[in-house]
Amino acid sequence: MILEIFSYLLRFIAIILLQILVVNNIELSSYINPYIYVAFILTLPVTMKPWQIVFLSFILGAAMDAFSSTPGLHIAATNFMGYMRIHYLRATTTKEDIEGRMVPSISQKGIVWFSVYGFVMVFMHHLVLFFLEIYGFHEFFRTLSRVFVSTLVTLLLIVVGQLLFFRSKKGNG
Repeated sequence: MILEIFSYLLRFIAIILLQILVVNNIELSSYINPYIYVAFILTLPVTMKPWQIVFLSFILGAAMDAFSSTPGLHIAATNFMGYMRIHYLRATTTKEDIEGRMVPSISQKGIVWFSVYGFVMVFMHHLVLFFLEIYGFHEFFRTLSRVFVSTLVTLLLIVVGQLLFFRSKKGNG
């Protein structure tokens, strides 16, 4: 249990540092903003209690807001994503996944399932984040296209990270 908490703490710190020190400093365009830190929420175990997911989403969003000078934007987006993740996984996972302590990842569920799951969750996060950022719907289609493109780039980076750093578990998906 302590080892598992320590592992999550290290992942939390590593992904925030990667986002802040590397990804935020890569200028793709003002149109494309990948936020790979959401991978932390995506890959939490399905057996975590809903309040734990929302709490960790809040802490992650607060950390990003602190480093990005965006008071509350990342908190709102990550909390929404964490809350919706609970419902999405209830609808798309089996009882065996939950009893087997499944962690949503390419190595456990396959690239297609993870890509669809990741796209839906990242799209929801970016939708809330970018529309809160412009504070309105006056640039609706421009913001929606920005959400879509940023979601694709974010998902691509997360999938590449999964393929590079996580080994396939034999016998699973």
